[in-house]
Amino acid sequence: SSSCRYGAVKDVIVNNTFVPSNAVDGCTAIHLNLVARHGTRSPTKKRMRELDRLASHLKELISHAEHKKLSLEKLPAWLRSWESPWKGKLKGGELISQGEEELYDLGMRTRERFPQLFEEPYHPDVYVIKATQVPRASASAVAFGMGLLTGKGKLGPAKQKAFAVTSESRASDLMLRFFDSCQSYKVYRKNKEPAVGELKEPVLDKITAALVSRYGLEFTRQDASSLWFLCKQEASLLDVTDQACGLFNPSEIELLEWTDDLEVFMLKGYGNSINYKMGVPLLEDIVQSMEQAIKSHEEKLPPGSYEKARLRFAHAETVVPFSCLLGLFLEGPEFEKIQKEQPLDLPPMPPKKSNTRGSAVAPFAGNNMLVLHSCPATSSSSKYYIQVLHNERPIPMPGCGGSDVCPFEEFKERIVNPHLKHDYNALCAVKPEPLNEKPVTSKLSIPFRWLFGWGRDDDMDEL
Repeated sequence: SSSCRYGAVKDVIVNNTFVPSNAVDGCTAIHLNLVARHGTRSPTKKRMRELDRLASHLKELISHAEHKKLSLEKLPAWLRSWESPWKGKLKGGELISQGEEELYDLGMRTRERFPQLFEEPYHPDVYVIKATQVPRASASAVAFGMGLLTGKGKLGPAKQKAFAVTSESRASDLMLRFFDSCQSYKVYRKNKEPAVGELKEPVLDKITAALVSRYGLEFTRQDASSLWFLCKQEASLLDVTDQACGLFNPSEIELLEWTDDLEVFMLKGYGNSINYKMGVPLLEDIVQSMEQAIKSHEEKLPPGSYEKARLRFAHAETVVPFSCLLGLFLEGPEFEKIQKEQPLDLPPMPPKKSNTRGSAVAPFAGNNMLVLHSCPATSSSSKYYIQVLHNERPIPMPGCGGSDVCPFEEFKERIVNPHLKHDYNALCAVKPEPLNEKPVTSKLSIPFRWLFGWGRDDDMDEL
């Protein structure tokens, strides 16, 4: 899910039939926009408390089972004395060493891939580095900058260069934390979360029943959910996959990942247009930076006098909506729907696959790069092209005929401009609800009950 380490998924090809365009062969990259998620982090304080509660409840379940002389021979040995690896930790959510390496290596690879963009001496107005006012995001920006600029200065054996990372206040960061300031989104999310929970419950209930049958403990739905969270944390932070993850069979893991993807889809992604329309200030900023780069290039300004890269470090709540604004991971008809602000179908349940998996869209350190190229002009072609890279790989844009490369003016006309009719302040102002509007849970739960017709007394091993 979106708890994946970057190295585990960055080379996974979402669309095996896609062939990258060669339209920018022979062209020169003149500007780069990067929107990246922070690297792998430790659990937050709230999540660490959840794991502490899980440890306490597991002890109670085992004690109760032993008191009743129930057979626990199938119970894994590690579970009998398990304590949270983060027990007693007072702080959480910080970037861990693996996360630092993810961003450092990304910085190194970015410079190697675009040497002509990063040949200038560092200046904060030439290479703009921005992060949200959250330590794991700013630490990610620092790690990236160290990789990008290693050997460019005189500090220490690696000849590091000091560089600037700027942040806006959390309360007013419309570029990278638009979700914090958009009141209508907050209302939507608060109303929608119960419906998401209802859609996830049948999956969790069936898997919980399977765990009870398999291991002989009276696990609750919350236990199953917490064990799934523990599985993801052990895998991504500790390289452990034979403990909590080993409690589930492969088909159960696919279903649990689907519940996570469903939540991302409905609360951050294509499930509702408010999720991504609120990211329009970021999209506007990116287009303006590219227009300024084109102007500087046309005016043949001297090197070092204009911006060559704008590098941003934020969160999954930033990267997912931004990917949606670009129409990534969609087929053509789906792209037309979001242009008309029509809802998309929910991600299909396993064994069917979805392109909008959290592990593909926004793993730790997941990123989108928009590279502006200047190309030799001909009478029949554009001079400036945009190439989009997702997790460093070319990715098709449905708005540009399924190519990863798009003439700049066409990119603006077909992908950007349809979104620019939305004013952030008007969009995010809370509107009074009609008095006769039904609760969102009642409207969603009935149409989707058919999804879970298998949630009766059928064979648990089929999960």
